[in-house]
Amino acid sequence: MSNSTFVLDNGAYTAKVGLASDNVKLVPNCIMKAKSERRRPFVGSQIEECRDASGLFYILPFQKGYLVNWDVQKTVWDYIFSKECCLVNLNQLSVIVTEPLFNFSTVQEAMMEIFFEEYECQSLLRINSCTLSCYQYKTENPNTKCCIVVDSGYSFTHIVPYVNDTKIKEGIRRIDVGGKLLTNHLKEIISYRQLHVMDETYVINQVKEDSCFVSQEFFKDMETAKNKIENNPIIKDYVLPDYTTLRRGFLKNPEPPNEQQTLRLSNERFAIPEILFFPSDVGIRQMGIPEAIMDCLKACDEETWPHLLSNIILTGGNAKFPGFQERIYKEVRSLAPAEYTINVYLPENPVTYAWQGGKTLSKDSIFSNLLVTREDYEEEGQNLCFERFDV
Repeated sequence: MSNSTFVLDNGAYTAKVGLASDNVKLVPNCIMKAKSERRRPFVGSQIEECRDASGLFYILPFQKGYLVNWDVQKTVWDYIFSKECCLVNLNQLSVIVTEPLFNFSTVQEAMMEIFFEEYECQSLLRINSCTLSCYQYKTENPNTKCCIVVDSGYSFTHIVPYVNDTKIKEGIRRIDVGGKLLTNHLKEIISYRQLHVMDETYVINQVKEDSCFVSQEFFKDMETAKNKIENNPIIKDYVLPDYTTLRRGFLKNPEPPNEQQTLRLSNERFAIPEILFFPSDVGIRQMGIPEAIMDCLKACDEETWPHLLSNIILTGGNAKFPGFQERIYKEVRSLAPAEYTINVYLPENPVTYAWQGGKTLSKDSIFSNLLVTREDYEEEGQNLCFERFDV
């Protein structure tokens, strides 16, 4: 069965795709237009072929975490299934496709329609990526009863408690801070302090990935960042790419200006990811991740608390910030009752963890019972899908 399953973890920033028998590929889930090549839109991984990625313009299928632009999404999917990327023919395949939590029914209907009527896939499972992460964790640690999945992605951060493989809907918490907001805030700070980069989303996103980290002691680091360069480990220079000799920038120790164009980064390196812990810093009146983890417990039975706290799983792109796992552990430890053990698990690759879960699920004996086949869909239509898929 598993050799004929295609797993599509359809994130708002990257789609994680591939046959279950194959390795995962990361495809940017957007269409990009560059100033250097006006006529040509770059779909997905074609951005590698772009000569000059400065002033790159993004056209995104997702807005605020939900799929709204179907033309763009369809273009990216066509690219993924084409010979340029995966070369698959879906009418012989089962497909696992992920969708956000609390997805709208109209979006779900359109999605089923595209997969069954346009791609004519053999059978389909529509599922939340958090559920796949939970399943993968469960496979790796068969004795766990409960877990909390913290999925910090592009548009949102979700905190989802699972008890006996079932998500506790009342316990789901959403924080409206994701990678997109962090990049945009970094753009604003740099534009205000030194160089106008409001059009350089692509480059500043790389700056964020290469230079930001989560501070373990925010105010102490804030003081350190005020020191003179000689005894200040935080201040670094980021060399910007010029797209002739350098395709991606890099961090280096500060030195007097030379022919390279650099950004001088100091406290923004840790003040940006800090927004995940204190969204109120940028005027978002919500709690940070550690508080939300404690709050989501309150919706679950008290006897599950020790199990939930000892299995906190971090997924999504923001989990890759250095220091993220340690900080979550430290904060949750200080908020939780002392008698509970706390364990925060960071997968080797938090971005592809849900995809791996889909791969593992496709090999499970229960997998075939979860699917809706094309015959079922043609016979019973959308209603069957709403019954079958718990989203």
